[in-house]
Amino acid sequence: MSVTDVAMAGHASAQDLAGVSLGVSIFNITIITLMGLVMSINPMVAHHVGAAELDAVPHVVRQGIWKALIVGGLAMIVMNLSALVFNTMDLEPKVREVAIDFVRVTSIGLPAFTCYRVLYGYSTSINQTKPMMVIALAALLLNALVNWVLVFGNWGFPALGGVGCAWATMVCIWFNLLALLGWMRLAPAFERTWPFDRWEAPDAPMLRNLFKLGIPIGITYFAETSAFGLIALLVARFGSEQVAAHAIALNFSSLTFMVPLSLGLALLTRVGQSLGAGDAVAARFRSWVGVGLSLAVAFASAVVMAVFRNEIADAYTSDVAVAALAANLLIFSALFQLSDCTQVVTSCAIRGYKVTRAPMVLHLTAFWGFSLPLGCLLGLAPPWIPFAPAEPMAAQGFWIALIVGLTVAASGLVVILRRVARQHILMA
Repeated sequence: MSVTDVAMAGHASAQDLAGVSLGVSIFNITIITLMGLVMSINPMVAHHVGAAELDAVPHVVRQGIWKALIVGGLAMIVMNLSALVFNTMDLEPKVREVAIDFVRVTSIGLPAFTCYRVLYGYSTSINQTKPMMVIALAALLLNALVNWVLVFGNWGFPALGGVGCAWATMVCIWFNLLALLGWMRLAPAFERTWPFDRWEAPDAPMLRNLFKLGIPIGITYFAETSAFGLIALLVARFGSEQVAAHAIALNFSSLTFMVPLSLGLALLTRVGQSLGAGDAVAARFRSWVGVGLSLAVAFASAVVMAVFRNEIADAYTSDVAVAALAANLLIFSALFQLSDCTQVVTSCAIRGYKVTRAPMVLHLTAFWGFSLPLGCLLGLAPPWIPFAPAEPMAAQGFWIALIVGLTVAASGLVVILRRVARQHILMA
């Protein structure tokens, strides 16, 4: 869906693509942080499933929905306020307008998004992954259709340009939630653990546990995605072409990232179920199998990006200058595939052990201690820093810094996973 948004905005104009990419930078920081905050549902349900405590699952899910409504409502307010940052930036008027409107429209879908992610975690943790696949494919078709209608003004609708992408995204978020609820209500696999057979008020102790487990995950996700998102804002000073090229490279990287992320979520479920069943050896075995699979995926992704970087860039935009810059950035994306895949899978495996604080500290260090300072040094080349390059490297400098940050995160998470897995075996 994100690829469709960026590609269609890119074929509208470079300004539309730049505006959408800036809006997406805020949107992605928000939704990925929210994903982490509500991800506490995954290990809690998985542990109950592994321990054959299915009667405990509905209560956890109901409280997870309360948590989702709280954080989704607050995020909607915060995201609207964050759009004010575009008024402080030196942007072309059209770029600023598209960016602000994108943020405001997509914020309407945040409560639905958090509720959907809770149900997503519940469904995967009881081994039901087919609903999300089918619904995601349907949402992709819907997103493409709404984009085509609203971005270019087909079927008599006004041509909204990049803002049409925002409306398409918001519509699909609500579609995902309603479609998943409908599937769950009708599918026999959810009957035993169906959470909405009765009303339940917020339960403070359970909500406290969900927040205690979820807040470090949310901060972890924020540390990484904010580094990527802030780069788009910092690169904006170099013009629409640099912003658009960064958006294309980041968007395709995000697409390939979905494969190791999905492996990581599957791994979180399997590790949690193993630990719930009291089998720490199986949990460790599954963890390292997941890491091995992610490395295989990373190698394939890197080869595709390096070999077909020009074709990928051309598919996103008809602007020759933007496509050339994007193809260059895709080389850097290919270089960090191994580190990126390793860090996301190992962090998910660690969460299966209900360990969240150590990865949080590591991600904050890697991205805010290494990536962003180094990126500002190379990308902006402040003249008052002795070691800064003679000329700003713009987006390229920031992408070099991302490689460093991802490598630090991946190396540290491998060490943490090895230590946590060994400790659980010794305690068994």
